[in-house]
Amino acid sequence: MKKRRRKEARFAADVNHTIARRIVTEAARTGRGIALEDLQGIRDRVRLRKPQRVTLHAWSFHQLGHFIAYKAARAGVALVHVDPAYTSQACSACGHVAKNNRPDQETFACTSCGFAEHADVNAARNIAARGETGWAVSHAA
Repeated sequence: MKKRRRKEARFAADVNHTIARRIVTEAARTGRGIALEDLQGIRDRVRLRKPQRVTLHAWSFHQLGHFIAYKAARAGVALVHVDPAYTSQACSACGHVAKNNRPDQETFACTSCGFAEHADVNAARNIAARGETGWAVSHAA
């Protein structure tokens, strides 16, 4: 069991290194920064079905965030952590926040302006916008 656990940990670390390297390389290539949600305490906040909980608890968000942070610092890429509150319920077009904006897991449809998009893309746009705001605030001071 111990040998298997170590093998899985090495595999997860390798996958996280690969993901982090791709993210930082793309940010450096395009001359952009990286905005990440501050996922501290996510395991306590998120309520999921049992099979999804296993996947969530098995994946090391902290390790991936750490790998991205040190690779970004080494490459000179800006990194900002943003508040994750309502990023999946807010409209990236008009800013309206409502639970009804998410009729299902993959769909986002704003009940205010009618904007529709894949939910993950909409949330990513919100995180990017918060990252730009966070970057501007941190460099204005």
